[in-house]
Amino acid sequence: MKRCLGQMIKGVQVVAATHEGTVRAYCSHWVSQVSFAEPIVMASVSPRHDTHPLMTAAGWFTVSIAAADQYDAAQYFSYPGRKFRYLASEYLVEVDGMPVLDRCVAWLRCETFQVLPMGDHELFFARVTRYGEGRLKEPPLLYSARHGWRVTGEKARPAGASVRDRLLERLRDQGYDADADADADSDADPDSDG
Repeated sequence: MKRCLGQMIKGVQVVAATHEGTVRAYCSHWVSQVSFAEPIVMASVSPRHDTHPLMTAAGWFTVSIAAADQYDAAQYFSYPGRKFRYLASEYLVEVDGMPVLDRCVAWLRCETFQVLPMGDHELFFARVTRYGEGRLKEPPLLYSARHGWRVTGEKARPAGASVRDRLLERLRDQGYDADADADADSDADPDSDG
């Protein structure tokens, strides 16, 4: 099972929180966007992690999206802070009182509105209330338990090829009105270049 789950590859983030002068952060690849019209993210956090009580007490946290060249910072934050005596000051900067990974791709300030227990972790659902653009043109860092640290690769779909257009054409060929739903709103277009 671990080998199968380890095939999943995801973006890497540094999740940080601060409360009463204490700052803690951890490396995650378990942060997900769960809503678009109202920007909501979900972060999965172990209650045993030293960032957890700060996230709970503060009611908000930051998510910094790591760039591919930040594997050293990501690796640092994947270890318990107490192990290295919290020597993280070279990786984090303060932006209006918020701890953010220096030189990240982008960062989000997230206001927690619900926490759900889920096995050995808790899911923090939060609204994105602020954001900052960093090095948006840099490829993000990826991680898989099976394949380790990775850099975002080339596009999977050849330029100019549209799966959506091909599917709509097939519908037209079968006599269906393919244009009726063609302009329907969608939260995310997996066939887009964006």
